[in-house]
Amino acid sequence: MLAKRKMRSNELAEKVGITTANLSILKTGKAKAIRFSTLEAICEILDCQPGDIMEYIDENKL
Repeated sequence: MLAKRKMRSNELAEKVGITTANLSILKTGKAKAIRFSTLEAICEILDCQPGDIMEYIDENKL
């Protein structure tokens, strides 16, 4: 979504109000949780739905 919106990670992090390190953790899928307010802000800024930027992976099947 960042590429579609021609936005850099540091710009998104600044607009959302999180660090670039925390955004990187979210992008790489290493985060164990995300606040709804953070998800809402990301979706608002990128003009997308949560399903556009997240997917469920069953870790038991890996």
